[in-house]
Amino acid sequence: MLQAVLRAIQLPDLRRRILFTLGMLLIFRLIAHIPVPNINPSSLAQLQEALAQNQLAQLLNIFAGGALQNFSVAAMGVYPYITASIIMQLLQPLIPALQELNKEGEQGRIRLNRYQMWLTVPLAYLQAYGQTLTLERTVNPTGDPTLSLFRTPFDLIGNFLPTFTILTAMVAGTMLLVWLGEQINERGIGQGISVIIFGGIVSRLPALIIQGFQISQAGDVSTILGIIMFLVIGLGTIVGIVLIQEGQRRIPVQYAKRVRGNRVYGGQSTHIPLKVNMAGMIPLIFAQSIIIFPGIVASWFYVQGGTGIGNTIAGFFYNTFNPTGQGGGIVYITLLFLLTVGFTYFYTLVLFSQQDIPDSLQRNGGFIPGIRPGKKTEEYLSRVLNRITLAGALFLGLVAVLPFLTQSITGLQLGLGSTALLIVVGVAVDTMRQLEAQLVMRDYEGFLGR
Repeated sequence: MLQAVLRAIQLPDLRRRILFTLGMLLIFRLIAHIPVPNINPSSLAQLQEALAQNQLAQLLNIFAGGALQNFSVAAMGVYPYITASIIMQLLQPLIPALQELNKEGEQGRIRLNRYQMWLTVPLAYLQAYGQTLTLERTVNPTGDPTLSLFRTPFDLIGNFLPTFTILTAMVAGTMLLVWLGEQINERGIGQGISVIIFGGIVSRLPALIIQGFQISQAGDVSTILGIIMFLVIGLGTIVGIVLIQEGQRRIPVQYAKRVRGNRVYGGQSTHIPLKVNMAGMIPLIFAQSIIIFPGIVASWFYVQGGTGIGNTIAGFFYNTFNPTGQGGGIVYITLLFLLTVGFTYFYTLVLFSQQDIPDSLQRNGGFIPGIRPGKKTEEYLSRVLNRITLAGALFLGLVAVLPFLTQSITGLQLGLGSTALLIVVGVAVDTMRQLEAQLVMRDYEGFLGR
């Protein structure tokens, strides 16, 4: 593997792509430290404390690569673009015009990407306003101007121009990161948006390692054993993610021979690779966002130690949909596992229906041996997909609740979430695969060469 890496660096074209990708990541990290206009520097310490208590903010901070805790122009990361991408994928089976665009090849994909960009902008404004308002109320629940995140009140009606400037700066930061991701797609290595998220997560690893050393030096023997167990569980999880992400069921396909003039077309054998985890990390993000949302809304109305029916109801939702709430931990973990499994099946079905494999096989003269084309092929593929997706769904559900299980076993919480680990491993494997494909194209032995 080391020899393959050295060959990749020695090739001028690959070296240029690798350096360009690293340069884009460097620009991203610089943007992540540019604060939004009108920020109050003295309130950043309170913001970091608020992030530690807010599960949804922690999830957004992962995608932003830690930019949220600095409240930079990249505080939202590329999450609005991911949301727009998910919405466009869910709308394609419902809107025939979008389905036709998806079938038109490269030109259709360009138009779909343009629509996705247009959708990203209003979603980014909505998320910027909601995210900023939530953090402002969390840091400054009493409305004290000295505790505010900003030098002037954050009020879209009473203080429109400064507030709109803050929101526009955050939206511009998000669109700039999306543009950097597209540049990586064209001139670099890897899938651009995923590489941007990967760079943000990896940039926080040094702080995590330092935190682990500090805990081990200040702790007793049980703390050191807890850190060792944490590392063992983390390595085992990485191996499991690689196996599930790369696992696939190969369905054999045979193409009929066709004679045109003096030439014979078709007749070759191939296979359909049905992945065990076709949905990737999207179900995990869906489940975490939905299960956290009721607790976030309830936190706006809940006052600890308060009285009244409204406060009691808000307190119930706040504690139930909070992993650290009183009596809500088991409910939260159970719902997170079930929602992850359910969304894995749902999103896999959406992706599979968009590919329209049975109809494509029938149009090109392909068939699965022993299975009739058309409806029977669709039923067979759906049955196989449901079986292999069960393993992927259960694994994603386990990964979703793994941080809570790890904390109960080791007694430590070092901040490396399951979503972050899944993204890091998935992007690393995908980038390695692209590098290997580039080497094989140039008649070099790949990373997995024997």
